[in-house]
Amino acid sequence: MRTKPRVVVGLSGGVDSSVAAKLLLDQGYEVIGMFMKNWHDESVTISNECPWMEDSTDAMLVAEKLGIPFQAIDLSEEYRERIVDYMFAEYEAGRTPNPDILCNREIKFDIFLKAAQKLKADFVATGHYCQKREIEKDGNPVYQLIAGADPNKDQSYFLCQLSQEQLAKALFPIGHLQKPQVREIAKAADLITAEKKDSQGLCFIGKVRLPDFLQQQLKPKKGKIIQIPENLPVFDRLSVPAGIDPVDWDQDTLDAICLPIHYSQDQGKVLGEHTGAHYFTVGQRKGLQVGGTGKPLFVIATDTQENVIYTGLGEEHPGLNRYGLFVKKNQVHWIREDLALTPGESAEYVARIRYRQPLSKATLIMRENGLYVVFENAQKGIASGQFVAWYQGEECIGSGTIF
Repeated sequence: MRTKPRVVVGLSGGVDSSVAAKLLLDQGYEVIGMFMKNWHDESVTISNECPWMEDSTDAMLVAEKLGIPFQAIDLSEEYRERIVDYMFAEYEAGRTPNPDILCNREIKFDIFLKAAQKLKADFVATGHYCQKREIEKDGNPVYQLIAGADPNKDQSYFLCQLSQEQLAKALFPIGHLQKPQVREIAKAADLITAEKKDSQGLCFIGKVRLPDFLQQQLKPKKGKIIQIPENLPVFDRLSVPAGIDPVDWDQDTLDAICLPIHYSQDQGKVLGEHTGAHYFTVGQRKGLQVGGTGKPLFVIATDTQENVIYTGLGEEHPGLNRYGLFVKKNQVHWIREDLALTPGESAEYVARIRYRQPLSKATLIMRENGLYVVFENAQKGIASGQFVAWYQGEECIGSGTIF
């Protein structure tokens, strides 16, 4: 008869998950360490940047040191289907995916969670810098996803697609700590990962050369780089109506501010050639290899059907800075289902469209077709396929895939 709650920790071979396992042991949990092998192809992984074999060995040594059972699980087939194939499809369609967010939703807190439950686990735990709290509403538990205490490491954005069911089974043992504290705990426990550098790569893969990775399926294809001038008539529609609350905007204004702009080749001049529109994303500056423009050149749109990249000159180009975005109805996700907006409702939150980006004030307006997010300040490089996440203070309330 078990007396302790059982938790399976996703040991990645890094210091954060190592300390997560150590803290859970200290708190009296029965802990099992599990390493997820998600990738076999070494041809696109940069050498000496956390290849999976080294990580797996480190994870096993940590488990040995802590005296906990350890096993490795091969999820490479599921990872390819749910993450890699999704990435290829998104880039091919000219969108910018976030595989780390999908990896958390689809792999760590779905496939991995189910594997843990086969081991009769009560919870799964990871080394994410975020926190979970529980409140009660109408007699039922409601789980809150709270930012990590270390503002430099807060990873709540990467977990913005989790559901109440997933959060109920999740533990984040290091979320209340600062990174230096985590390293100190690892050092004191003599864990091999104490001084190990943080991985910068795709989740549980290692660092990948993205162009090489994409070229496995998306072949190079030459096309035009077109510069769009700042004085196009379409940009006149992008100015925010002065003194009018976004909630009171008519549908045409909402659409003009929040929906992507579509350009045509005759609106600008050809500056050069690229190797494939699907390798570029909105807001990108590097890799265009066009000189003599004076100010830096930014990608403001891609057209993968026609294989054209549209660019704008300078950081203040109106095609680069947008006040709003749109999320289709079926792409809107509420972590806090009790706070979900219904058509006709609106709310004030703070939001971000990428990891580490400062939170910005935003008005969320729900309509029949989906969610309009209007920012108080213009956002640079809003790209289709990215995730927008909105917060109330430190709590992540929901998220959605940008149209």
